[in-house]
Amino acid sequence: FDFIIIHESGHEWFANSITYRDIADMWIHESFTNYSENLYVEYHFGKDAGTEYVLGTRMGIRNDRPVIGMYDVNYSGSGDMYPKGGNMLHTLRQLVNNDMKWRDILRGINKEFYHQTVTTSQIENYLSEQTGIDLSKFFDQYLRDVRIPVFEYSIIGNELFYRWNNCVRGFDMPLKVTISGTEKWLYPDGMWATAEIDPANPKVKVDPNFYIAVLNVTGR
Repeated sequence: FDFIIIHESGHEWFANSITYRDIADMWIHESFTNYSENLYVEYHFGKDAGTEYVLGTRMGIRNDRPVIGMYDVNYSGSGDMYPKGGNMLHTLRQLVNNDMKWRDILRGINKEFYHQTVTTSQIENYLSEQTGIDLSKFFDQYLRDVRIPVFEYSIIGNELFYRWNNCVRGFDMPLKVTISGTEKWLYPDGMWATAEIDPANPKVKVDPNFYIAVLNVTGR
């Protein structure tokens, strides 16, 4: 398929129906429309294909400057608003952890802000309200900072030590992992926390759908 046809069609919703008030918030157009490509692939070829597509776009992320630009001076943010913005939304989908609810939220944005000019704050607040999650630090990390949050962990005996690093202060995004063959949610922040791990099977696998970096610091 020709992705550009899908992308530009998506602008009928995010750009033509919902329009940024300041070009600094151009991500509202491009991040959601980039993500619409993933939804198209998922609908026609299955969820695994959709996941592979959105993860593949990470190769184009530069993390050169923030996704949000400077206000009131006609200055847009980084071109990362396309692939990084799409992966941010894909990460948010994992936090919602309910695909039907997630699709309702996406549809709801277009009902709530139909034919309006909007700001980032309006979209952020709407998503926080509808997900039931305080997403303030999440958006600070992915829209206003260039760093990729790093999930650091260390295994000592039967304990897994873990935390977030390389992130904005207060970043505490939950994370889905598989520990010793069992899938579970962890709730890291900037301080070291612990979880039990089977020393006979000391394997930690982080769900790749989260746009983060992972670093095993065992022995350092």
